[in-house]
Amino acid sequence: MSDTTNPWRSPGTEVSATQDGSGVGVLTGIMVRYLREASPWLRFIGILGFIGSGLIALGGLVFTFLAVLISDLAGEFGGILGASFMGVLNIVLGLLSFFPAKFCYGFGSKIRHYTLSNSEKDLEEAFKNNRSLWKFLGILAIVYLAIIPLALIGVTVAAVFSAIG
Repeated sequence: MSDTTNPWRSPGTEVSATQDGSGVGVLTGIMVRYLREASPWLRFIGILGFIGSGLIALGGLVFTFLAVLISDLAGEFGGILGASFMGVLNIVLGLLSFFPAKFCYGFGSKIRHYTLSNSEKDLEEAFKNNRSLWKFLGILAIVYLAIIPLALIGVTVAAVFSAIG
């Protein structure tokens, strides 16, 4: 059975882009239009990410300060440790959420520069930011996937010890 008669074969398109010798084709007008249309949204999401990461980190600082103040007034040392941990955790999460926002904004900004200047350097920088965004999110996903079983084990151990004691 040949490929032309295979009804389950994926549809294909012959690509005939002009190449510069490095094996990489040029962008078509439609590709550039799609990138130009995505650029404002990428920058918007990046700006929202900056605001969100700042608010998360600021909330962590305020939470830590208020928890320390209230714990000092109440004279509880255990409460201050837990509250401080939660505040520091929020600060770390705020810092971690800054980087995807930075890469997303950089991608959109460099795409915008590319559509105005048609400079290959801007396009390379745009896709470098795109690669960095997905690489960062992939590593973060791996870290989260590693933490989840550890957290489940920790919660199970804590539940067993609280049931025993």
